[in-house]
Amino acid sequence: MKMSIKLGAWLFGATLVVSSVSSFAAEKRSATQYTKTRYPIVLVHGMFGFDSALGVDYWYGIVSDLRRSGAEVYVAQVTALEDSVRRGEELLHYLEELKAITGHSAFNLIGHSQGGPTSRYVAAVRPDLVKSVSSVASPHKGSKVADLLMTKPGGNMGDKLLKTVFNGLAKLIGIASGSPQDKQDFQRSLSSLSTYESALFNAQFPAGIPSSFCGEGESLVSGVRYYSWAGSSTLTNVLDASDYALSATGLAFSEENDGMVARCSSHLGRVIRDNFKMNHLDQINHFFGIHHLFETDPVTVYRQHASRLQLAGL
Repeated sequence: MKMSIKLGAWLFGATLVVSSVSSFAAEKRSATQYTKTRYPIVLVHGMFGFDSALGVDYWYGIVSDLRRSGAEVYVAQVTALEDSVRRGEELLHYLEELKAITGHSAFNLIGHSQGGPTSRYVAAVRPDLVKSVSSVASPHKGSKVADLLMTKPGGNMGDKLLKTVFNGLAKLIGIASGSPQDKQDFQRSLSSLSTYESALFNAQFPAGIPSSFCGEGESLVSGVRYYSWAGSSTLTNVLDASDYALSATGLAFSEENDGMVARCSSHLGRVIRDNFKMNHLDQINHFFGIHHLFETDPVTVYRQHASRLQLAGL
């Protein structure tokens, strides 16, 4: 009888050990596959954007974290200052090359700021190459900051000076990121983000755009899934020097905004959330990872979205 009890206890303990080991192994596999999507993720930068310049990544800490958890991630580089259609053509060429090199048939595009309309263009003209478009703080219905700069006082001299300064800055970014040959056009980039030209762009490429002022758009169009998220705060951390500039530009808006984009203008397809305590740069984890102390880490938002894409079979 005692032998039977001891044997039963031993078997019970052994079962617990095996179960614990199996559970740990399953959790470890899950952790290393959490962001693994069926189709690769391609990140698309916005205005003044780059992939990596002087050792600093535009998508600060995001790419490496996604890859650690199983994602196959690529960072597209398109011209820093150009209109969304021309940038879209560059992105299309990049995806075609990526398809030839990797053998993947389609991709999940995640675009920040102007990277959103840039990605939408490719999804519209070549939906076979795109499984999903996710926009992060993109001005789909235009930006008041762009409107203000388009109508600024100062005459031809002031206008020329502004274009020269910003084109020169973009050129320096291109050199630092290994693309000195890119021709920059601040005027075309700015115009494409104005309320007027955004409306023209939306009329030509309407997929995912809400029909109401602040609603959601269709989440599935021509086999492509559409998602969006955005922040609606400007000063999120007093230690972040860029917050003060974004607080100033945020004054151009009469509604909640992230310093560059109004909350409702960011809506595309299924709106994940539009009120993160993040400003325009927090949403790509800049300035060097400094963000609101009581808000979700920006990297975590990308991780969660990759998992969302995975669960959707994308």
